[in-house]
Amino acid sequence: MDGRIRSLMKCNRIGLDLSRGWLLWGVLLAGCGPQQTPDSAMNLLTQGSDPGFETVVPGRTFRFPADHLSHPNFRTEWWYLTANLATEQGEWLAVQWTLFRNASRPVSLANPESGWQSPQRYMAHVVVTKADQRYQAERFARGGIGQAGVQGQPFALWLDNWRWQGQGSAPFPAQLSFQDKDMAVRLDMQNRGGIVLQGQQGYSQKDPADPALASYYYSMPFVRLRGDIVLDGQRYQVSGNGWFDREWSSQPLSAHQQGWDWFSIHLDDGRALMLYQLRSQLHPAHVFGSLSQPDGQTEIISPQEASLTPIQTADIAGRDFPVRWRIQIPSQHIALEVQAKRTDQLLPFIFPYWEGPIAVSGSHTGQGFMELTGY
Repeated sequence: MDGRIRSLMKCNRIGLDLSRGWLLWGVLLAGCGPQQTPDSAMNLLTQGSDPGFETVVPGRTFRFPADHLSHPNFRTEWWYLTANLATEQGEWLAVQWTLFRNASRPVSLANPESGWQSPQRYMAHVVVTKADQRYQAERFARGGIGQAGVQGQPFALWLDNWRWQGQGSAPFPAQLSFQDKDMAVRLDMQNRGGIVLQGQQGYSQKDPADPALASYYYSMPFVRLRGDIVLDGQRYQVSGNGWFDREWSSQPLSAHQQGWDWFSIHLDDGRALMLYQLRSQLHPAHVFGSLSQPDGQTEIISPQEASLTPIQTADIAGRDFPVRWRIQIPSQHIALEVQAKRTDQLLPFIFPYWEGPIAVSGSHTGQGFMELTGY
């Protein structure tokens, strides 16, 4: 394991919450050293991107199954699954599985991709949540030596014994399996819908004032899961719905951006709603999203169409997290309240962030996941 990664695992928690992709790894690769403050972490996140990495531009043509795989000429990308499940007895469980890849330098003929010379670094998170308890684990690995990676034919993602194993060149159908201490998970996964290109045909701009601050982003919101989860020796047979997200980029945050609120919601009328809000010290929050049908029909939610308003907070580890929200999209006749199913979902990873399942009521009912950073 890389010495810098080892030293990071010993570092104290820093004050800035980071998770969803290109933000995280700017700090990871910078090393920890003395305990960092939120300001010093933000300085790392807003520093310029290496010009050798590829940049995100509008108008890219996505190609599948190739785009399910790694894009090593970009700094950061991730494969993200969240799922709301139920046991045969009607109890709810929730699962999160994430693999992050980051490059310490651009790939070129002078900087080979393979073996110990590989610039790729990997981090994985697994979380299983019950109403009264949460189980989580975090691991790090080097690329190029077989400990972690991404492959096609058949499709696979892995870090140690945490593995997503496909049957063909696409992510689904597949089996997800991971084990760590007091939890073991094995889930069979089937995709029941189309691929949703978020933003402008997959170009997802994160700062309306800066077209360069963007990612390539697509989702597969209609995943069906079934399998077994063992927690503290007790086995549960589960089934339910999942959401798969893919994103890659090379750009850091804008200096004025504070964090984000992300919602993935399965409405009981069969549609899938994604909303993403980036908060700023200088400007109103930048809100965008999509509303999708299983047949692939998607309506993009523009910043002018949606509003997200926190209506209840909870003190978690000395910080206030908004755990209940009002979501309004008048153009779609949607007026929702979303409530965290379990309040204490501040995940104690090297960069703590809040993520967990939500219940949905109002004009529509449903369930989903929420992620909160920067509080």
